[in-house]
Amino acid sequence: MAKHGKKYNAAAQMLEEDKLYTIQEAAELLKKTSFTKFDGTIEVHMRLGIDPRHADQLVRGTAVLPHGTGKKVRILVFTQGEGERIAREAGADVVGGDELITRIEKEDFLDFDIAVATADMMGKVGKLGKILGRRGLMPSPKSGTIVQTPGDLPRVIGEVRRGKIEFRNDKTGLIHVGVGKISFDNSQITENILAIVDAVNKAKPTGAKGAYVRSITVASTMGPGIPLDVTPTLAASTGASS
Repeated sequence: MAKHGKKYNAAAQMLEEDKLYTIQEAAELLKKTSFTKFDGTIEVHMRLGIDPRHADQLVRGTAVLPHGTGKKVRILVFTQGEGERIAREAGADVVGGDELITRIEKEDFLDFDIAVATADMMGKVGKLGKILGRRGLMPSPKSGTIVQTPGDLPRVIGEVRRGKIEFRNDKTGLIHVGVGKISFDNSQITENILAIVDAVNKAKPTGAKGAYVRSITVASTMGPGIPLDVTPTLAASTGASS
């Protein structure tokens, strides 16, 4: 069992043993139990009633957090021709075609957080799969980061800027995702958590049987986990991500 420091233990003592908290109570506790000197990230951890070994039980999707992530996101766009101008005007940080692909391939350039691509570039971008795939940076239809035409780029870039995030289950059936910063106010924290819970709930795979969302825990960076009461949280989250 891992040993925790004095600050963690002091924070953990603020939680009542075996209590399941409302989303509003958790938002307040997140601030009280955060002890880092920097602006910590708020994380949501959801245990799902799925068997990740089966393809029809995998969970993956996106959600737009109403208050963003609190983090500046560097957006790279693979496109060419008129798409380059459109992407730059829409606010992309890095834009390019063949030369950008070569830069990533030869120089291991990875100074970006999200990659978007127009469909006509994917034949070339595909060869970067080993580089981008293992870092979760490969554009994909499921994450909404491949667009059919350059005209769709402003919409996708805008969604990412506003706080669009991707989630997927790990090999144990858990989802872990950052949903904001401790500096957010309680209502911002609450609404962002509800948005991701709603999005995950709506992404329930056809193969999932029985209770889908088994538990929800929220925590700040290095802070103790705060267990949420699942049923009222799911009820409150309905429609939050739409």
